[in-house]
Amino acid sequence: MTDEELKVRVDAYVNEVWESVVEDIRSLVRIRSVEDLDAAQEGRPYGPACLEALERGLEIASRLGLDAHNCDGHIGYADLAGSSERYLATIAHTDVVPEGLGWSVDPYDVTRREGYLLGRGVLDDKGPFVLSLYAAHFLKRLVDETGERLPYTLRCIVGNEEETNMGDLDWYLENYPEPEFAFTPDADFPLICGEKGVFHGRFGMVGSSGGAGESRIVEMDGGTVANAIPGLATAVVRADASSLPARANIDVEPAGDGLARVRAHGRGGHASLPEGTLNAIGLLADYLMDHGICSKDERRFLVLEHALCSCGHDGAALGIKASDERFGPLTVIGGTVRMVNGHLVQTCDARYPSSTDDERIARTLTSFAEGHGCTFDVDAVKVPFYVEPDSPEIRTLLDTYDEYTGRRSEAFVIGGGTYARKFRRACAFGPHEPDEDVPSWVGPEHGADEGISEASLRRALKVYIVSIWRLMQLSYQ
Repeated sequence: MTDEELKVRVDAYVNEVWESVVEDIRSLVRIRSVEDLDAAQEGRPYGPACLEALERGLEIASRLGLDAHNCDGHIGYADLAGSSERYLATIAHTDVVPEGLGWSVDPYDVTRREGYLLGRGVLDDKGPFVLSLYAAHFLKRLVDETGERLPYTLRCIVGNEEETNMGDLDWYLENYPEPEFAFTPDADFPLICGEKGVFHGRFGMVGSSGGAGESRIVEMDGGTVANAIPGLATAVVRADASSLPARANIDVEPAGDGLARVRAHGRGGHASLPEGTLNAIGLLADYLMDHGICSKDERRFLVLEHALCSCGHDGAALGIKASDERFGPLTVIGGTVRMVNGHLVQTCDARYPSSTDDERIARTLTSFAEGHGCTFDVDAVKVPFYVEPDSPEIRTLLDTYDEYTGRRSEAFVIGGGTYARKFRRACAFGPHEPDEDVPSWVGPEHGADEGISEASLRRALKVYIVSIWRLMQLSYQ
């Protein structure tokens, strides 16, 4: 079959199955598959909702004729058997981050609006996961029609804990051989060949808050996950609400006898893309300090909050600024603040280049915390990842994308973290078009009103089918 004949058949296929694709995405989005370790047990290590989404994904794969397997609830996969047991893989995930605030539509349904799909997971990553299954389904049709197997097995891996620790893939790689090559449809086009290191930690207030005495802060709560800039942060404080003025992005209301509730409204977004966001925790901390609503110990913590959440994203205020030619600059954000056993705890998320390392960042942030009477603990680290952009697999994917877009594209690196970093030979490949001009009411991944255009998803499905077909023609040593 020539390339042109293949493309004609792919076009017809996408037109034929598109409504089924949307309905399968909808069936997954309706599951609030947020990790719940409190409800974890054998067979559902990330909680019942994550397991439900995994099982739903495998049901779709089975319906499309793939050989589906649930690996004790950790992860799943669905195969199209090839002439060899060696395999190529796609890997997407069916877990999601919490919905957060600010939605104008139901986050756990798919809303179709003016050519866009809106809902938690339509972009990250339930929509792309469904595309990977339908790409395999097209190739299965060809195999059934011709009676000739693909040169390698095609495996669609179904991730189940990508948004937190990627322990699902660690488990998989401990129990199964690696693919010859893999791509994850969980990022941007044209193609991501490298990812900054990811560093998660938390600052803890040593003096207590929320108790009697000098304490002014009774409660403080902001953000939903450590790897997102919060759009809302709230504090209940010991103060007369009528004496506290509202100002831009700040609301104040009574919260009981001698108490006031202060709400800060920012602009949320993903930790890897902090430009254009406004951290609500920083707004809240600044307001409390400006109006003296804090004890001495609380002020020291709020000064730390200011440096983390209100002084830009390059880490200069924390002493961890770094950059290099391959990965660009370090970024850092404050993700969540909570009151834990009477002590304030603030998480941070840094995306770092290869010119620094996690030990240097940890030492610097520990010293910075001590200077503000606080503690610092490291929660998780993922080292930088890079694959050469001139490899045959990368060129195959880029060339296919360029044929469908009429562009001349180059691979690039990101601050985000995908499954690609866990493999020896892998990359992240779409489906988001970062230069697409989208309406203001379409939100980003991890944000309110998360959305993606149907046109870009349709094209992504075509690109994936043709790309996998071409990857199958390469030789893997």
